[in-house]
Amino acid sequence: MPNIGFPELLVIALIVLLVFGAKRLPEVGAAMGKGIREFKRSLKDVQSSIEGGADREELPPPAASRQLDQASNRSGEPKKLSQ
Repeated sequence: MPNIGFPELLVIALIVLLVFGAKRLPEVGAAMGKGIREFKRSLKDVQSSIEGGADREELPPPAASRQLDQASNRSGEPKKLSQ
């Protein structure tokens, strides 16, 4: 990973200032902060749902799923999406 020193950070800051302008810079910073917070919150939600497992919907075992598919095909009716 390359080391970024003070001169490089200064050049990046000047480019950002030129691209967005001084008036829009606080808006851009606030939007980035909000996006990062939302991303972290979603990661925590996913992690807690994986670790907890209690609120997850249990899926039927593959053999039972195949039996349901075969039974619905014998009736001649198309599969319903709600099943």
